Amino acid sequence: MSVGGDRPPQRLEIVAPDGIGEVRPGDDLAALVGDALDGAGGLLDGDVVVVTSKVVSKAEGQVVAAADREQAITDETVRVVATRPHDGGMLRIVQNRLGLVMAAAGVDASNTPEGTVLLLPADPDASARALRATLRARFGVRLAVVVTDTAGRPWREGLVDIAIGCAGLVVLEDLRGGVDAHGRQLTVTVTAVADEVASAAELVRGKTAGRPVAVVRGLDRYVTDDDGPGARVLVRSAQDDMFREGTAEAYARGYADGSSGAPAVP
Repeated sequence: MSVGGDRPPQRLEIVAPDGIGEVRPGDDLAALVGDALDGAGGLLDGDVVVVTSKVVSKAEGQVVAAADREQAITDETVRVVATRPHDGGMLRIVQNRLGLVMAAAGVDASNTPEGTVLLLPADPDASARALRATLRARFGVRLAVVVTDTAGRPWREGLVDIAIGCAGLVVLEDLRGGVDAHGRQLTVTVTAVADEVASAAELVRGKTAGRPVAVVRGLDRYVTDDDGPGARVLVRSAQDDMFREGTAEAYARGYADGSSGAPAVP
């Protein structure tokens, strides 16, 4: 989707309110978030509310008993991309049930009671839609909601927050067919707006500050009337994925296929 020829915003404001304590299974997350936002001055038309998946998972009861985190990772895995041994055990990069390729399938053992692990929300897009509907009714404004999680990236060191759930926001802005400042036609530029919002919000929320919610103000041109397709459209299809498996895994498969006479599988 393209938002047309509008100029990009010249100013963004990102605020991470406090007032949200430990979230537990069964808590009314929309009420907790709404109260925190009320305490920070409420919402304006066109605001984007960004929520870490950790509190969404906790409220939805995605805290599961797991004496062995490795088994929980196995249970969440639908496809192994790459594995590498390290001093602490085995690093597994896998595709999980949401289609996301992540380390450890997104299973989190931090900030959760001993003997438990935290899974990602069962349907982050649905979580975003539900939260958006409740906040829109409470504040009476047009808004978007983004649910985020932390992930690594091919080619780049370090972690960033990405959008795993989204409602009411242009997820991908397709600029193909337009022209750049020099009049050249754009042929490949599709901007991941939701991911950029997720990363920007994390700079304010932080990992250890206990502020799981942020409001990004100044992106009203990207906020839509309907819920939109959700963050699921950010997952690259198998036929377009040039890095579908690790080097060692690709070599092993190719060797096995060559030895058996089987045709290569892309």
